[in-house]
Amino acid sequence: MRVDGRDIPVTGSLLQPLVRRTSDILRVVLSVLLLATVIAGSLITRNQWDALEMSVSNILGVLSPDQSNLVYLLYGVAILALPFGILIGLIAGRKWKLLAGYAAAGLIAGLSLSITGTGISTPDWHLDVPDRLDTFLSQFLDDSRWIAMLAAVLTVSGPWLPARWRRVWWFLLLAFVPIHLFVSTVVPARSMLGLSVGWLVGALIVLVVGTPALEVPLDAAVRLLAKRGHTVISLEVLKPAGPGPLVLSAAAEGPEPEIIVEMYGQNQRSGGALRQVWRWLSFRNSESAPLHASMRRAVEHRALMGIAIGDLGVASSRPLAVSALDRGWALYAHSAPRGVPVDETSPDELASSIWNGLQTLHEVQISHGDLRSAELRNDDGTALFGGFSSAELGASDAQMQSDVAQLLISTSALFGEERAVRIAVDTLGEDIVVTAAGRLTKTAIPARVLESVPDGKGIMKSVRDEVVKQTGTEKIATEQVTRFTRNQIIQLVLLIGLVYVAYPFISAVPTFVTELQTANWWWALLGLAVSALTYVGAAAALWACASGLVSFRNLTIMQVANTFAATTTPAGVGGLALSVRFLQKGGLGAVRATAAVALQQSVQVITHVSLLVFFSVAAGTSADLAHFVPDATVLYLIAGVVLGILGTVLFVPTLRRWLRNAVRPQLKEVFGELGDLAKDPKRFAIIVLGCAATTLGAALALWASVEAFGGGTTFVTVTVVTMIGGTLASAAPTPGGVGAVEAALIGGLAAFGLPASVAVPSVLLYRVLTCWLPVFCGWPTLRWLTKKDMV
Repeated sequence: MRVDGRDIPVTGSLLQPLVRRTSDILRVVLSVLLLATVIAGSLITRNQWDALEMSVSNILGVLSPDQSNLVYLLYGVAILALPFGILIGLIAGRKWKLLAGYAAAGLIAGLSLSITGTGISTPDWHLDVPDRLDTFLSQFLDDSRWIAMLAAVLTVSGPWLPARWRRVWWFLLLAFVPIHLFVSTVVPARSMLGLSVGWLVGALIVLVVGTPALEVPLDAAVRLLAKRGHTVISLEVLKPAGPGPLVLSAAAEGPEPEIIVEMYGQNQRSGGALRQVWRWLSFRNSESAPLHASMRRAVEHRALMGIAIGDLGVASSRPLAVSALDRGWALYAHSAPRGVPVDETSPDELASSIWNGLQTLHEVQISHGDLRSAELRNDDGTALFGGFSSAELGASDAQMQSDVAQLLISTSALFGEERAVRIAVDTLGEDIVVTAAGRLTKTAIPARVLESVPDGKGIMKSVRDEVVKQTGTEKIATEQVTRFTRNQIIQLVLLIGLVYVAYPFISAVPTFVTELQTANWWWALLGLAVSALTYVGAAAALWACASGLVSFRNLTIMQVANTFAATTTPAGVGGLALSVRFLQKGGLGAVRATAAVALQQSVQVITHVSLLVFFSVAAGTSADLAHFVPDATVLYLIAGVVLGILGTVLFVPTLRRWLRNAVRPQLKEVFGELGDLAKDPKRFAIIVLGCAATTLGAALALWASVEAFGGGTTFVTVTVVTMIGGTLASAAPTPGGVGAVEAALIGGLAAFGLPASVAVPSVLLYRVLTCWLPVFCGWPTLRWLTKKDMV
């Protein structure tokens, strides 16, 4: 690089990789969202939009026909000249490399809207269109391909052109919407499609070609440092730009022989803004610093924190220069860090100096926010801190507690958990360390801190145990740092699922209430009692599968909450997860708890199939079970899907490892439990009877519901319908099988000759007794179990 007649060598790559160009990636994402919105609006609500546009046009359309033609003529000339104006601007600015991107953008955007089912449709710009305004130029105004080409070339060329011209050209392109409204015509849907397609094409090309923000203004940085008295001799890239800044080491003549230069560009600005917004949305106000209005303000804040910490004598470097540069870049230069990096070979006495330094910061209410070992330096036995991008003056108690938690992890990796915790307690006191230990969670500790130490999760757990051991604390309460806990989010999702699955039933309530007036309530009460007994059976089966290691009473209560979780999640996965969680809280290990639930489900399937075969034979040949046998095509399709999944699992190495490391131990545990069951008849009998009670209880509840509306079929028939219909409906993707269960049961009863006037209200009553009442009772039950720390 040549600057002011001097050759300055630069080593290392300055080019930022595609995956780190935040602004360009964000532009692509927004253009995809716009295209999806336009397509969805055109397909779903186009007629409503046409009516709205026509109404607005009638209000705003104050121009006479001659005036409308004149406006169309003038705007058509502008639209026709726009791409040539952009081209002239690129040539005048000597942007020769950009001409290829300009041509590619226009060509791809035009072709993408010219493809039809019969081939490529060529533009008809040379033809007269009698149903439009009588002017040749108006054809360009309404042609989606021309609009797409303009949007694409303007997206590609805009960042390289003066901001004033870029704004004028975008305003001119987007003006086609109000122009159409003022001349009393509807905005063509294809023009909006062309605009969104052109923007997406241009955004993709910009992602590949790049923008001026990728050109690092090193010459301006060198001139700025020269004005500060530091003549740069050479530059070396220490860290390429990514989520953080571009970091260079500058050899210089002057007061500082080595200078660290950090340069922040447009992609760091947009990426930093996204991280700030996400942290503000997900974390409590006390956990996050105030938002910075711009990248320059963020860089200035870092420099000011460097000065403040330097005045305390614990900073490893001092700021030298802060300035805004060309093309949206900002520069922060500081002296090279004093001392040597802290690592495992550092003397143990340095640990005390590190904790004393943190106490010095906290005494003046300064938090560091990024206490990785890489930011710690050893200057002849004195600990110094570097990296102040997350530091805050006037920090909250939460931010200072976060510092303590981070430093516990970093110093434990360097000096061992016992020594790190002991020095922290001696320096800061037991109360502060115990409170900070509540933040030793994956959510509260920044990912960069956990990734900076080997086995970050393991060290975090070891530090918590060591704090408990040295302070004598019975239990460390986990600190909530996010606005919403995991349990709150899960409950919110379940509540939304409940509303979703309950909506079809609510819409049928008036008709169902009318039918209830003719019901026999004694049969309904019998169905409710039998439905309640199924929870006892399910609890008994799971209790025996867990070898009686959990409370049977609490397990029975959990079954009510289990109904809520299983109903509000597809395929009942929420109920299985809740059962595993309950067993884990009851003292079983993760593998043992999963194996117990898997064992119960295995015996439940075996019992269900055995009862199905038995009652099918008992129903006799007159039952005509062919109603429930799927078509051969469906069976072949299911078999093909199963074989495809099996082949995929065997072909993909990651899935094979998952089968070997995760699934195989659980299957081994389940088969081992099945073998033990054969040696324990009492336990085996409890599990089988519990599973049978669950299946037969559901059938008995449906039979009681049928009898409540006059009956007309046998218990054996209802049992077959319940088991076959429930099996077919279990594959439904809807939470709780809503809709599928009702349809399967009503269809099954009708197939056995039960009139629809009896079958429909019977099934609805059955679902109220076995699904909806338990679901509404399950919500408060789940909250109670959560409060008691049972799930």
